[in-house]
Amino acid sequence: MNIHPTAIISDGAKLGDNLTIGAYAILESDTAIGDHTEIRAHAIIKRFSTLGAANVVHEGAVIGGEPQDLGFRDCRSFVRIGARNTIREGVTIHRGTQENSATRIGSDGYFMAYSHIAHNCQLGNKVILANNVALAGHVEIEDQVFISGGVVVHQFCRLGRLAMLGGNAKIVQDCLPFIITDGMPGRASGLNIIGLRRAGFLSGDFKELKRAYRTLLRSGLPLEEALMRLSEQDHPLVHHLMNFAQASQRGFCHE
Repeated sequence: MNIHPTAIISDGAKLGDNLTIGAYAILESDTAIGDHTEIRAHAIIKRFSTLGAANVVHEGAVIGGEPQDLGFRDCRSFVRIGARNTIREGVTIHRGTQENSATRIGSDGYFMAYSHIAHNCQLGNKVILANNVALAGHVEIEDQVFISGGVVVHQFCRLGRLAMLGGNAKIVQDCLPFIITDGMPGRASGLNIIGLRRAGFLSGDFKELKRAYRTLLRSGLPLEEALMRLSEQDHPLVHHLMNFAQASQRGFCHE
């Protein structure tokens, strides 16, 4: 255990093994920090926050702040963070806005400097937020999504697995999985080929997804008919795309 003498740690904080806590870091009561985690100088872990093992929280980050919600009334709500995340300088992650609700982040994410994750967001595994990304409340993000710098995402939007969002995009509808979305407002602009390749998918997968992309976004078919055609493709990635589009409440970004 390596704790700087100027760090302020509440008696109500639960500390794992082999932690590193830097100068002037603050851990409030009702927090729990997993084994092998590093909390660097001036970072603040506020009450009702739980971090899993081997996270690194950089200088000036604030985890568990009160929601930026005019309707919020102080209550017991949470931030739950998995393992092996990197949370860079100045990142802010806010807890849930309703009693017993939570902002949840999976494992193996990378959250670059000054990105913001608002109340009740739900993030999967291996999510990357570049600098100055702003997620409004109740945003849902599936696994392996990459969000470029300066992107702003409207509340209640959903971002599908292996989606990529271009820099400074304005997102007001759902972003389909496996697809690049860019622009103001966001528009679909082709498959995320690089992301799919890095995730281990092969040319046969690309072929099926390209066919599905044309059916869903370029055919001009009514949505129900397009989704029916996707259901006829015997491929798990296409079915994931179909199910995501079918579940959309806000509509999704078209070309």
